[in-house]
Amino acid sequence: MNGAGEGAVVSFLLPDLGEGLTDAEIVEWLVAVGDPVAVDQPVAEVETAKAAVQVPCPFSGTVAELHGEPGDTVAVGTPLISVGTAAEDTGALAEEGGGRD
Repeated sequence: MNGAGEGAVVSFLLPDLGEGLTDAEIVEWLVAVGDPVAVDQPVAEVETAKAAVQVPCPFSGTVAELHGEPGDTVAVGTPLISVGTAAEDTGALAEEGGGRD
């Protein structure tokens, strides 16, 4: 997986989707492992206690891993999706993917 010239695999953590929400259920993946993703492209539809929303990815690359299946509950701050990125992008992307409080 980590061949010459490839960047790192970074994980996008499930962001806080609303005040007081601690988790979300994966309803549907909008991408599959191996698919290319662009910045702000929706990658999953998740449902919280308040609403169903599409979650956009904050960086681009190739989907390396989906952290769950439809019906699984994912906690805020835990990995939702991992993306292989270009080497020159990984520093800034790791900071972005760390979540916001």
